[in-house]
Amino acid sequence: MATQKDVKNRIASIKNINKITRAMEMVAAARLRRAEQRIEQLRPYAQGMRKLTRRAAEQAGGIPRVPVLVERQEVRRVGVVLITGDRGLAGAFNTNIIRDGMRLKNELREQGAEAAFSAVGRKGVSALSFRKQDLRTSYVGFTDRPGFANAREIGEELTARYVDEELDRVELVYNSYVSPLTQHVWRQTLLPLQRAEVLGEGVEDEERDREETEIERAHSRALWMYEPDAEELLAQLIPEYVNITVYRALLESAASELGARMTAMHSAAENAETMMDDLTLEMNRVRQAEITQEILEVVAGAEALG
Repeated sequence: MATQKDVKNRIASIKNINKITRAMEMVAAARLRRAEQRIEQLRPYAQGMRKLTRRAAEQAGGIPRVPVLVERQEVRRVGVVLITGDRGLAGAFNTNIIRDGMRLKNELREQGAEAAFSAVGRKGVSALSFRKQDLRTSYVGFTDRPGFANAREIGEELTARYVDEELDRVELVYNSYVSPLTQHVWRQTLLPLQRAEVLGEGVEDEERDREETEIERAHSRALWMYEPDAEELLAQLIPEYVNITVYRALLESAASELGARMTAMHSAAENAETMMDDLTLEMNRVRQAEITQEILEVVAGAEALG
């Protein structure tokens, strides 16, 4: 049976854990609001860029002189970009991305294609390295506060590998932010542009409602005139589209990580408080048992002296 001193030491240790988890929860909550604002500001621009680029590509009719628009007749190697975090203590945030990445790899293998992984975040890099996966590129050190320069670096690397025919398709796997309690794992086809789509839990209806209203459907049926022509315009739009899409995924992932960490730390702090209550009761029982034992020893000694 544990002594009173042992139980006190455990209570002191759990109190320290409670202070740390509460502090981490408050820090994540403060930073989450700023991350939400960045997403809210970027989402309309990213969606507008996506619509404009796809519409221009349709008008151009998949011009083969634009390399990024060239679809591979046979998909043999698919670039899979897993966007995770640099740190843990965020519940299942990183685990869900790794699990979905492995599931995508198996799906591609069944289709006769090979997955070439790229990882954003130290957790993704370490998980893929531990599993001895084909990890071509890694990007670390900025997942909590991604900048557009980071997205440009990733986007240019992926575009170059696609143009050089090293990759036949590029997929992004990341957590999309819904609320501090809810994050969905999304798969988004980045390249080729004609196949760009988003797949995941709750994605289809939400994306359709968000992206295409009745007026916008009427606009899509209209005849659009471009100045300069669609081919020249696409040469400028496509790099911007790729970079903005990657940037949006990084911001969504950053907000999702903060939301997941805030929720996880809140649960950890509550569990610590519950453990302290239980240990306090245990300490009281131990103290009572020690007092009772001392009384019995005094009584037994008195009777012996008789």
